[in-house]
Amino acid sequence: MKVSVILCTYTLDMYDHFAEAADSVLSQTHDDVELVVVVDGTPAVYDRVVEEYGDRENVVIECNDENVGLLESRNRGAEIASGDVVTFIDDDAVADEEWVERLVHAYEEKDAIAAGGKMVPEWVAGKPSFLPEEFYWLVGVTHRGFADGPGEVRNTFGSNISFRRDVFLELDGFDIDIGGRKGDKNLQGGETELCARMREEYGQGVWYDPEAEVAHKVFEYRTRFFWLLDRAFWQGYSKRVMESFVDNDGREESDYLKRLVTNFVPDRFQSIFRNLSLSDVSKLLSIFVFTGSVVVGYFYAHIRLISDSSS
Repeated sequence: MKVSVILCTYTLDMYDHFAEAADSVLSQTHDDVELVVVVDGTPAVYDRVVEEYGDRENVVIECNDENVGLLESRNRGAEIASGDVVTFIDDDAVADEEWVERLVHAYEEKDAIAAGGKMVPEWVAGKPSFLPEEFYWLVGVTHRGFADGPGEVRNTFGSNISFRRDVFLELDGFDIDIGGRKGDKNLQGGETELCARMREEYGQGVWYDPEAEVAHKVFEYRTRFFWLLDRAFWQGYSKRVMESFVDNDGREESDYLKRLVTNFVPDRFQSIFRNLSLSDVSKLLSIFVFTGSVVVGYFYAHIRLISDSSS
């Protein structure tokens, strides 16, 4: 099975991180991997990628005529890819050497039409003491309570997700009106919307293998409290807007919220009583604050949708 890994980038400021991501893809244990690099409208970045990777036969390099955003760049990468499977990784991530091999196993052994794995944190500037594991999803890392093990889920993170290429193209790829330059810049979750459409069309979700790991670099600005608070708000906003794009029963969110209230919060209270740790107290308080921010974002989007529909 040939796997095409789509890696998009656009700025020289991220080039060293991009190169580390690219090298991790080219060092996979699976023996049939194609790296498809899409440079989003930055000729200087394209020239450097061509200089350093252009002579490799398993690397395809494309440059958009202008900056069109991540989702459209990913769609372009899938169009020019030649693999049976298209896989996506970001330029601030590093794949475990067995990542593709684990994903291929899902297609060959589980008859998957989409597969993804676990995002693990690489704390570039140190881990914030107040950030609870239940809210790691705010920094693009698989959170506590996501899944208990291998199995089908609605979607995984966009930096560790793959599709059979024919399925991806049949669904017309990512909806480019979600986020980026082609819509509300704060709208998040292109992979969520695509996977919801996939489940409607094919009746299947994404096969999740926690051993298919990709490390996500968490830079310093992403560890600031108010950045995370803002992120939580727009995640709630995006959740409500997604509901207007595609039918979604919200089961994953409901199950997560139930576990948060009935399991994780009581566990944290017990931990505080046992250890009297300031870090444990701050994490518990953050759970309530971030949850509140998500709720506010959700209802803000709801009000906007009502206003837009009546105008």
